[in-house]
Amino acid sequence: MIRLLIASNICCEYSFFFFLFANGSWFCRYLSSKHRLEIMGCGSSANSYYFLRKSEKVQTLPDAAHPAFKAAVLIQRWYRRYVARLEMRRRCTWRIFQSIEYSCEQDQIKLHNFFSYLMDHFTPSSSKERDFISRMLTEEESYKDTELEKLCDYESVEVLDSYTGPHLSFPLLPDHATALLEAFKQKQQLHAHYVLKLLHETRRHLMQLPNINHVSTCYSEEITICGDLHGRLDDLFLIFYKNGLPSPEKSYVFNGDFVDRGKQSVEILIILFAFLLVYPKEVHLNRGNHEDHMVNLRYGFTKEVMQKYKVHGKKILKMLQNVFCWLPLATLIDQKVLIVHGGVSDMTDLELLAKIQRHKFVSVLRGKKRKEKSRHVDSKVINGESPVGVDPPRSSSFPGSCLQAGVASKASRTELSQWVRQTVEEELEKCRRQVGFSETPGDKELTCVSSVTMTESELESCETSESSQEEWKQIVDLLWSDPMTQEGCKMNTVRGGGCYFGPDVTENILQKHSLQFLIRSHECKQEGYEFCHNRKVLTIFSASNYYEIGSNRGAYVKLGPDLIPHFVQYQANKTAHTLTMRQRISRVEESAFRALREKLFAHTSDLICAFKGYDQDETGAITLSDWATAVESVLHLGLPWRMLRPQLVRSTAGGLLEYKSWLDYLAVEQRSKEHIQSSLLETIYRNRSNLETIFRIIDSDHSGLISFEEFHQTWTLFSSHMNIELTDDGISDLARSIDFNKDGNIDFNEFLEAFRLIEHTHCDDKAAPPTSDGC
Repeated sequence: MIRLLIASNICCEYSFFFFLFANGSWFCRYLSSKHRLEIMGCGSSANSYYFLRKSEKVQTLPDAAHPAFKAAVLIQRWYRRYVARLEMRRRCTWRIFQSIEYSCEQDQIKLHNFFSYLMDHFTPSSSKERDFISRMLTEEESYKDTELEKLCDYESVEVLDSYTGPHLSFPLLPDHATALLEAFKQKQQLHAHYVLKLLHETRRHLMQLPNINHVSTCYSEEITICGDLHGRLDDLFLIFYKNGLPSPEKSYVFNGDFVDRGKQSVEILIILFAFLLVYPKEVHLNRGNHEDHMVNLRYGFTKEVMQKYKVHGKKILKMLQNVFCWLPLATLIDQKVLIVHGGVSDMTDLELLAKIQRHKFVSVLRGKKRKEKSRHVDSKVINGESPVGVDPPRSSSFPGSCLQAGVASKASRTELSQWVRQTVEEELEKCRRQVGFSETPGDKELTCVSSVTMTESELESCETSESSQEEWKQIVDLLWSDPMTQEGCKMNTVRGGGCYFGPDVTENILQKHSLQFLIRSHECKQEGYEFCHNRKVLTIFSASNYYEIGSNRGAYVKLGPDLIPHFVQYQANKTAHTLTMRQRISRVEESAFRALREKLFAHTSDLICAFKGYDQDETGAITLSDWATAVESVLHLGLPWRMLRPQLVRSTAGGLLEYKSWLDYLAVEQRSKEHIQSSLLETIYRNRSNLETIFRIIDSDHSGLISFEEFHQTWTLFSSHMNIELTDDGISDLARSIDFNKDGNIDFNEFLEAFRLIEHTHCDDKAAPPTSDGC
């Protein structure tokens, strides 16, 4: 509340005090010693009213009061415009962050589909190549108990006397769990011996749980549901501080996405698994889309594990991979409230989900393991399209693993086989673009098309896996879907996986299974929670400051026997509490536009090409409207570029933008941070996440190094499909030339250099040399 002295006469016969509240309403007070009156005015809009006190008779408002009340109305209008402008800035900032985040998820799925496509059409020339491709790309089934115990082998990991961190003994007791909390607050690390033992016991417990956990409330019990934590340990500490530790009287449901993005994912998992073992009936964990080792390769969890456990990190990752696939898929409270990580679709069937062997889906990105001899191609779906004569499923799912139901009839087999041959070339071109390779004139003459004909036996093998595909789609929709305001169910093209489901889909699912409402996570919300679909879908998100300090609150929801949700919001970062609303929005806005400028810079060459399409007279300038259209055509972020223009384009002459100067400014801004060549920096900015993921896929032992043999086999795979002519000797020479420290291995920085050299070789072989502007 703001208190202002609006007016006061010299003799202090009267004075005005104006009170402005945060919601825009105001309150004005007139004190008159002469009339012995207390005259008050208040309002929530331009229309205001006045009333008198200490007098039973209605008296005329003094003339001196009118200017004060006019001033109050003006201040109120100013304040509302100010708040509206801040809200517009906040919404634009939020839109930028979400668009970039979902675009990155799309890239991850496209990269996986690219690898899957290469694997489907690559014929190994030797047993070594076959073993390498199998190890690098194929999904391992869940280990047998004997194999897993041998892999885990925590007994062989010795705990030295010099170790000063927490110690665990099994079965775990509540004191062990609280000791872990205190140790992690002191920045201590749990020994690998205890980590492996904890994961081993956690897996044994999870194996006994159903796919859908059933939880009940009673009069003395309430259940706390937490959303995404994403490696933010401070949020978990704050939740336990505010709400209390798990106990027989305090039940928790953690709704997936415990890892990635944050820097303390390992600690969060250890704490949650410890409490799960101590209170197996009170702590429940759902699987999220980030409990997936393929997603972890890109978003930081794999890297975090290897940094914290350099010696035994590989064992820990293998164990985690197997633990993740045993996590339950959903939780049902009192048979009335369904808790899933992402959402539902029009094909969601809880009865079918209850029967799925969930541990077979080690990575939801891949679906069920393919048969080695099958080469199932669903390339059109990779880009959101469907084969001729095949209807896309309304229940959206990841592309690539198998054909859709209904295509196995003999009448359609010939047509489908023909379609496959016709679209291979187009698909390979799209795959090249997804990982940053440009098209070459020689790409039209593909030598591998003849090997992609789908035989009847391969189609029949696809038939046999239809049931597995349906199960896989059920899981994908649960982990990756988002609600939308429109009716119906459609593919989630923004994330690249799962579906968008409307209010009608929600209502049908609730009615079919006699549910009251649905709780899900998966999306960051500014207030930490949000209702939609007539309050039938609740999104809960527990990672505060997700995009930037001050960007959002975290929240959790508590349900009692009446199943009425009660929310608790929080900010885990102390700095966020000291910032005003304007400072908070400005800070988040600055971070969002910095990320957006990096995204623009990474597509400099494509933007130049797009701008030239609107610059027919080659003046070097285009209209701002054409600028906005061209930028969206390249980035596909769905942003209001005309509204964002003042933050991205500093000045224009006569309503025209000199686009080369603008792009040069972006380049200077990025080079000032990186100090490397602009063309190479653009390539790295555009492809670094993909390249790091590729590097970690090739680096199967997670050592941070690629052997010459792995490098040779990888580039043999790429060159066979990228139409890059590299001989075996050429690849070996390339590997040796970029091994700068001559240690016989290639680290990530050397790997980036290899990518640059391949790009330059690729450009040099083009029929037409590239222009100076890179178009």
